[in-house]
Amino acid sequence: MARATARRRVVRLDGHASTARPDSLAAEEPLEIRVGGEPLTVTMRTPGHDFDLVAGFLVGEGLVHEAAGLAALRYCAGTDADGANTYNVVDATLRGSGALPLSAHRNLLTTSACGLCGRDTVEAVRTHVRWPVGADPLRVTPELLYALPERLRAAQRTFDSTGGLHAAGLFSPTGELLCAREDVGRHNAVDKVVGWALREGLLPLTGHLLLVSGRASFELTQKAALAGIPLLAAVSAPSSLAADLAEELGLTLVGFLRGRSANVYTRPDRVAAQGSASAHPADHQHHDEHDQ
Repeated sequence: MARATARRRVVRLDGHASTARPDSLAAEEPLEIRVGGEPLTVTMRTPGHDFDLVAGFLVGEGLVHEAAGLAALRYCAGTDADGANTYNVVDATLRGSGALPLSAHRNLLTTSACGLCGRDTVEAVRTHVRWPVGADPLRVTPELLYALPERLRAAQRTFDSTGGLHAAGLFSPTGELLCAREDVGRHNAVDKVVGWALREGLLPLTGHLLLVSGRASFELTQKAALAGIPLLAAVSAPSSLAADLAEELGLTLVGFLRGRSANVYTRPDRVAAQGSASAHPADHQHHDEHDQ
């Protein structure tokens, strides 16, 4: 089976000197996802935890909501030039799902993330959300948030050797790291985390926190919401449509979580900072003026 890393000979430049040496790269290979034998999509991913990835992708598409809805996952015969199985095709068998994938709704919209398209995109996700996160009673302290990036970083084993992977971590309400996954695609890393939770029978992830190592896109916010996660944090910036979706759904969106600082873009009432002004859930305020 394919590995998460690949070795390659490189020439290392250091000032005027050059040295040939081996280097580790994050592996990237296509994964075809099928449902009931029919092709659904192809994603470029880092091999490993493929069944988690497929399960999480199906949750993010609104096709699966609980472990019982996923009857089976299996590798199909995809072969290379030597006839060996590439393990790059996974077929999922579902129980009782007749829903249209969210990607089908998105494909009917234009690619712009503004105006009518933005509103329609947010609405398409909102109607698929099975577990509303707006009423989730989660409350965390800034200190808990500040501790999360280092805990996730300590679990990034492949990143240590390649420096080329995104990571996603699922945390308990007390800040315990429950699952960490890495991938060349940040959306794949999140799918692997959500898929793990689905297969463990943990959905909905009420009261949990999701941390991503890059930026918070609309797609990642969507995936968090459809898994029932009330708080999404990112070490970099969120997009405007991600913030719009988070506000619409009542999800707490945190960006620029670095060191001992962060921006809370939506539902700041969930982050109890001592001695600071709090915002009521119905009166959300953006803090873009503090963006780095």
